[in-house]
Amino acid sequence: MNRLFVAYKPSGIGSNKYLYSLKKKYKNKKAGFAGTLDPFAKGVLLVGLGAHTKLFRFLNKAPKRYKATLWLGAKSDTLDTEMIEEVAMIPSLPVERVENVLSSLEGNLEYEPPIFSAKRINGQRAYDLARAGEKVVLNKIHSRVYDIKLIHYCHPFITFEATVSEGTYIRSLGCIIAQKLGIEHGSLSMLERLNEGQFTYEGEKALNIKESLNIAQNYYLGASDNVKYGRVLALQDLQLQENATYWLDNGDSISIITIHEGRVKYELGRIEC
Repeated sequence: MNRLFVAYKPSGIGSNKYLYSLKKKYKNKKAGFAGTLDPFAKGVLLVGLGAHTKLFRFLNKAPKRYKATLWLGAKSDTLDTEMIEEVAMIPSLPVERVENVLSSLEGNLEYEPPIFSAKRINGQRAYDLARAGEKVVLNKIHSRVYDIKLIHYCHPFITFEATVSEGTYIRSLGCIIAQKLGIEHGSLSMLERLNEGQFTYEGEKALNIKESLNIAQNYYLGASDNVKYGRVLALQDLQLQENATYWLDNGDSISIITIHEGRVKYELGRIEC
């Protein structure tokens, strides 16, 4: 069975383990997901079954939107509640100051990712090295915060929503907020992904592939059997001939092609919808 849908991963379980439960539910051994959520986080997880696992790189998965709660004064190497070492008592802050700090983060950010992250160092995951007690040094990364707003502030907890570029670490964002407020430490007590691009959770209903792709549609004007049997396509038989990646509508299926320097290449053959 081919299927593309949005699942909702609960907190307390890793993405791979949760995917295993979906494989059993849908009785399909071939499955994959885009955009890993670690056990602490919950929320939207884009899942593909069967041949639809090949579509992730052609989907509109950005920007991403998260809801998070920051615990001011909580010190944790994981920047969440997994490894809280101590909690400092922090005086309450004016809500206007919190709002101003949040709004100051909109735009481009440069920062260090958490040492407990999936970044690789010489082939090893940073979180594996950190858990083994080894020193972890990560290069700074760049993210864009498109929008960030305060949901509510109940001291010492700040709940906010942020719309960000792919690869943004919300834990690091929480740490930056605490420091901009003049507080040495801050850790997330909750993290939820609300959407990945256009994709939100709607009860695992099957997505319409033709409406989910982030590439332009092209039109093949030659004999339909050429696409059906994966034959070489001539550039002059395509309506759009500029260098780019396109999808072709075959009725009950799609194909994905790339045009480069006058040649047409299949990225994916016929994928049933």
